[in-house]
Parts: sequence; C-alpha cells; structure tokens
Amino acid sequence: MRSVEGYNLPNIFKMSGYTIFFWSNENGEPIHVHVCKGTPTATATKIWLTSAGGCVVANNKSRIPQKELNQLLEAISAHYFMICRKWKEYFFVDEVKFYC
Repeated sequence: MRSVEGYNLPNIFKMSGYTIFFWSNENGEPIHVHVCKGTPTATATKIWLTSAGGCVVANNKSRIPQKELNQLLEAISAHYFMICRKWKEYFFVDEVKFYC
C-alpha cells in the first residue's frame, strides 16, 4: 500500500509498468479502479467495473494510449472477481455497488 497526498493507495496489481489501485477515500462510489504509470496522481485514469463482469472507462485523464488501455481493460476484466473481493475487504462492505 502506498501513500500519496495523505491518502492510502491499496495496489491491486501491476501490469506493463501500470499500477491498478483504489484511492482510500472512495467507499461511497460504485466499484472502480484507477490506473497510472509511475507515481499515482489525481489524474489517474478511472475505470468502472460493471455488474456484467466487464469494465468501462470513466475517464482517461492520464492519457493511456488506446492499445495499452485495451490491454489494461482486458486484464481488469480478467481480475474482476479478485478486484471485487479486495474492494469488499478494503472498504468493509458486504455488497458491491456497480456503475451499470
């Protein structure tokens, strides 16, 4: 777990130099992850998980190239159940809320 700007950043996994993580202050929002290369910042790309087991890009503020973003979306979808489990454990919730 890293700390940036006073927030804990539970890392979920890393892939090709990208870190997939949660911000520690987002318990009220539907389940999502942030993705960035290098040190996490407030401009990290945000990706919502869907109730169907996939994911959608909320924003690409960190400007990840489309080819890499597609690979990251595939990896996030492949780790869907692990991400849901870690969200529940980290935020102490029984049920996960989804964006769609």
